[in-house]
Amino acid sequence: MYRKKKCLACFECAKACPTGALTHPEGQVSIDRRLCNLCGKCLKTCPADAIGVAGKTLNAVEVIKEIEKDRAFYEESNGGVTFSGGEPLMQVDFLDCLLAECRKENIHTAVDTCGYSSRKDFGKIMSKVDVFLYDIKLIDDRTHKKYTGVSNKLILENLTELADKGKNILARFPVIPGINDDEMTVSKTGEFLRKNGIENIHVLPYHRAGAEKYRSLGRKYQLNRVKSPSDEELGRIKRKLQAFGLKVRIGGG
Repeated sequence: MYRKKKCLACFECAKACPTGALTHPEGQVSIDRRLCNLCGKCLKTCPADAIGVAGKTLNAVEVIKEIEKDRAFYEESNGGVTFSGGEPLMQVDFLDCLLAECRKENIHTAVDTCGYSSRKDFGKIMSKVDVFLYDIKLIDDRTHKKYTGVSNKLILENLTELADKGKNILARFPVIPGINDDEMTVSKTGEFLRKNGIENIHVLPYHRAGAEKYRSLGRKYQLNRVKSPSDEELGRIKRKLQAFGLKVRIGGG
């Protein structure tokens, strides 16, 4: 990740890069991510912490050790561990292992998912998860394909199966103005959840917290012109969902 605002333009990082991934045309650092091998040599030379690698590789034992550090907090708050991402089901075998260890240690677990995974994968972890935090972005399949690139058929089928099996589900509805905040989308979302016996939903207002991260990764932020929904708009959506008998909360937590 490259944080331009922190950069001192000393270009020591480019001098240290063994693959030529870092250059400085026009007086600022440029990263060719195809050449970067994540060796980390540039990190050691940057005096301003303007460049770095996000995340690190851990095995299951190491992750469980990190989880165990907060056991006292879980017990005090009646909380537990949330596996999120990204999409945790993209590493389903690793997730399954972690969930099994948490169950052995009597640690409450939640899985935050977009639902786009095979039914086989959901079947593998289903019995080990205490609560599913399940995103519902768009009910209409054509619109879902337009904005996410994939059909929502599998997502809705997985959610229906979880509900049919009596799993604890907290639906999450990320409100993105101009994309999924219209009356029909909100109504169909409420209708679908009521039909499947899902009672709880968190309405998550869109925010721009990720915009800077996109820039630091050299990626284009597609929703640059989208603003956060107003309190009035969130109140309208909340009332609309409550009309379907749902317990609605604005925000996560």
